[in-house]
Amino acid sequence: MATAARVLPRPAARRRIYVAVGVLVASIAFVGFWTSYFGPLLTAGSVDAPAIIHFHATIYIGWLLIFLTQTVLAASGRVAAHTKLGNLAIGYGVLVVVAGLIAAFGMFALRVRAGNVVDAQGRLVGPLVDMTVFAPLFAAAIYYRRRPEIHKRLMVVATTYLLVAAVSRMPFLGEPRNLYLVHLIWVAPILLAMAHDWWRQRRVHPVYVAGVALIVATGPLLRAPVRASEAWRGLSGWLAGWVA
Repeated sequence: MATAARVLPRPAARRRIYVAVGVLVASIAFVGFWTSYFGPLLTAGSVDAPAIIHFHATIYIGWLLIFLTQTVLAASGRVAAHTKLGNLAIGYGVLVVVAGLIAAFGMFALRVRAGNVVDAQGRLVGPLVDMTVFAPLFAAAIYYRRRPEIHKRLMVVATTYLLVAAVSRMPFLGEPRNLYLVHLIWVAPILLAMAHDWWRQRRVHPVYVAGVALIVATGPLLRAPVRASEAWRGLSGWLAGWVA
């Protein structure tokens, strides 16, 4: 008796899910920063923020555009262009980390000099954790760039990790923030990719599982105790005295 062979989707078709992931990532960033940045910029033509914030925002937007462009190139089968832009993205990823640290310490110094020392100490934790986690994720993605099944998933996890600042600014999450919704929206791009994995091959790649676990482990549940710890207050207090 003849059996019907399962028709597997073409590679380019399978990669289209990453375009959807890229659009979702950009949408979360846009919505999260609408009130504090994109809204004033598009409606009033300017944003009342220090120059260092504009610098950081420009680099961040550039990274999202690169990520989205890469997903489109891969989905359309333009491998050569994807590889060429990927080589440039290696340097840009380093710039993302450098810009993140410059913005973190720059804003820390501005707040300290304005007399808001406690606020400065608390706000420094988030961006330092972000860059500490993003950097090795991005480095791992570079290391595995010749193994696309791992590489592309690491890029999804690394870029998704950067969304925490946007999600934490969404006003509809309440005050104090609903941590369940924070985590759900934060990991939404990874969940979308996981759902596609399961639909296509009835299993979820371990990179995604590890990524979600990493986000939960290093998210708000970790950061709040760090901010309140004596060790952090001592270290950041010393730093505040140095930059004052």
